[in-house]
Formats: sequence, structure tokens, C-alpha cells
Amino acid sequence: MKLLENKVAIITGAARGIGESIAIKLAEHGAHIAFTYVSDSSEEKATTLVNKLELLGVKAKAWKSNAGDYQQAESFVNDVVKEFGTVDICVNNAGISKDNLLLRMTPEQWDEVMNVNLKSVFNMTKQVIRPMMKSKKGSIINMSSIVGVRGNAGQGSYAASKAGIIGFTKSIALELGSRNVRVNAIAPGFVETDMTHYLKEGAAAEAFLSKIPLGRFGTAEEIGNTTLFLASDMSSYITGQVISACGGLNI
Repeated sequence: MKLLENKVAIITGAARGIGESIAIKLAEHGAHIAFTYVSDSSEEKATTLVNKLELLGVKAKAWKSNAGDYQQAESFVNDVVKEFGTVDICVNNAGISKDNLLLRMTPEQWDEVMNVNLKSVFNMTKQVIRPMMKSKKGSIINMSSIVGVRGNAGQGSYAASKAGIIGFTKSIALELGSRNVRVNAIAPGFVETDMTHYLKEGAAAEAFLSKIPLGRFGTAEEIGNTTLFLASDMSSYITGQVISACGGLNI
């Protein structure tokens, strides 16, 4: 049974890692996929992903677009609506980290993290709610982090941006509930991706693992599964919530 047959899903930052796994998971369940990437170096990966998605029998297209830029987000969503007809699901996944202790953090590092991680969620959500409100249905899924729930030394800007996503998620869920548009957040814990491979070995890995009740790191596919649940009608009575997919790290 396909849970998202002929739904249209937007995913930001999907050329690799968690975003790529989310795109594949939603496509496996019948969703047509429109996704973004930002750097020229990701273009080849984006093309490869489009091919993978089309082999699953869905329509797929990649846009080089920066969700942290309001005009680019507006143009992107307008293009998707013209190309695909509507937007049923929006996964705000784009994110970066510029980890540093506060004493060493520069204003530029702070601003870049806020623009990519938090402002992008505002930009995209503001655009996708128009077609969703018109059709009186939709699911918006914002990628927060366990760091946004409990904080982490050396990640002040990242934690603040991810905590801001949680507050935004709850507020917009209250605004859009009467239109049957649901807004939820996922707070992943430590997930194995090409961006976190350097933490898989040695003392740092042991320190992380010792704090995770399930005793292992998560996979991008597991975050994809959580996203599928929130995107589908299986979660039709869930809005304004934060699901911590963290192996129990938040206990």
C-alpha cells in the first residue's frame, strides 16, 4: 500500500544525506518530488537522485535554489505549483552548522546558520501555505534537532536555530489547524551521514553512544520513515508536535 499516492512533496536540501533518504522514502510511497540543492558541487548528486526517483515511477525535478533567500523560495514554490499543480507536503530540511564556542563565534557565522536553518523555514512555509490553504489540506514537516531541545556546548547558533524551528512549528500549527494544514517537527539525534562520518570512531563516538539508550546511531532512512508518518494520513490527528527520533537521547 502506498501512503502518498500522487501527492506532491517539496524537500529542501535533498541532494544528499537525510534529505535524499526522505525523498526516496516519500517517492517509494507514490509522492512526486520537487527538491532543492544550493551548490554547484551538488548538481551531479541532484541529477542522480532525480533519476533514482523517476525509476520509482514518480515525477521528480531538482531546482538549484537557496531556501534562505526569500525571493528564491518564492520563485521555487511558484515554479513547483506551475509544474506539479499543487503542494501537499513540505519538508524543510535544509540546514548547516558552524560550530564554535560563543567566545570565538563571529556574527557572520551566527547569521549564516540562522539564515539557512531558521529563516529558510519561514520563507518556505510562507509560500507553501497558499496552495495548502486553498485545498484545505497539507503537511509541513520541519527538521529540528535534539540539540534544539537540550542544547550542546559549542553549538549555540545551531541549537538556537533548531529551537526556533520548534517555536515556529507550534505557532503555525495553531494558525493553520482550522484549514486542515498540519505542522510538525522532527528532532533527530545523532544520524550517520556523510556530514557526520568523522564522529563515528574514537573517543567522541564512544561518548555519544554512552548517552543513547538504544546504543547506536540512527540512520537517514529512519528519519525518512518518521517523515513518511508525518506526511501521510497515518498522522492525520497530529499537529504542533516534536517527534524526537534520537534513540532515547532526550530521556
